[in-house]
Amino acid sequence: MVSFDLSKPLHIIPVGRVAVDFNPTDYNKPLSESCNFNKYVGGSPANIAVGMARLGNRVGFLARVSDDSFGTFVLDFFKREGIDISHIRRCEHGEKIGLTFTEILSPTESSILMYREGAADLALSVMDVDEAYIEKTACLLISGTALCTSPTREASLKALTIANRLGIPVVFDCDYRAYTWKSREEIAIYTSLVAERSDIIMGSREEFDLMETLLDLAGTDDASADYWLSKKAEICVIKHGKEGSRAYSRTECYDVKPFPVKALKGFGGGDGYASAFLHGLMSGKSLPEALEMGSASAAMLVASHACSSDMPDEPSLFAFLKEKKEEFGSPLSAVDRR
Repeated sequence: MVSFDLSKPLHIIPVGRVAVDFNPTDYNKPLSESCNFNKYVGGSPANIAVGMARLGNRVGFLARVSDDSFGTFVLDFFKREGIDISHIRRCEHGEKIGLTFTEILSPTESSILMYREGAADLALSVMDVDEAYIEKTACLLISGTALCTSPTREASLKALTIANRLGIPVVFDCDYRAYTWKSREEIAIYTSLVAERSDIIMGSREEFDLMETLLDLAGTDDASADYWLSKKAEICVIKHGKEGSRAYSRTECYDVKPFPVKALKGFGGGDGYASAFLHGLMSGKSLPEALEMGSASAAMLVASHACSSDMPDEPSLFAFLKEKKEEFGSPLSAVDRR
């Protein structure tokens, strides 16, 4: 299992995407007919940062935000959540926060419309990555969207290189978004480069397939896990949406089914899963215990309206987990791969 030095000033520093989400309060309508929205801080790394902070972790962040009211909105929200913003810098050339408009057609049908042209988070540069800051953390999280273009690609690779040299565990959240990438081959080159140097890899089946475009693999969960666990990775989590996920370490394998809930939306669960799962590992929980925590948080997020603003604290998470396990049992089943 991955070892985290929690004596450090920070437990985790995510790198990458910060957005502003507009989630409709007009439920079960297409986006073209939605008129009313609530505004939230969004973007997978930002959501994970908030989730980790809510669970009691000391959290930093590496990013750029716009030099306007939306940038202020993000910074003020992070400050209220106790997230260190000392290395979130304002853009200097008019870049704007990425905007995300979500569509809630039904509890099981959701979509996302993103505005990512000239996005502020894509302006993160190598000069923004301070080795002394990376050295302060027990873990670095890199998001796949931070690899899609320069200069944020080089900034992420610099942070990764520093973390590897200092022996700091790296989490790679594949976080694929079609915007800005130029080709499937480009996606494969940069995501596989980071995955090869990461200790924990998390992504959907589609994201693993994209990452493995240039590799001669069978396109199955077992083949993916065998390959990446033969590199640096100690844990691979491969998600299958509402069907659940499969998690691998070098000695264990589990199928993870979602806890039954009355879902409101089909997005946000992955970020809740990631934050609670990583918190569990950092807290010294076993792999199955951490997976149960991740599954519980994911269920809580798909049943709520927001992503970042609805991340649970630890008492809420464990109360929900206890209630659901008493009602439905554990969502895990061990897989014998011998």
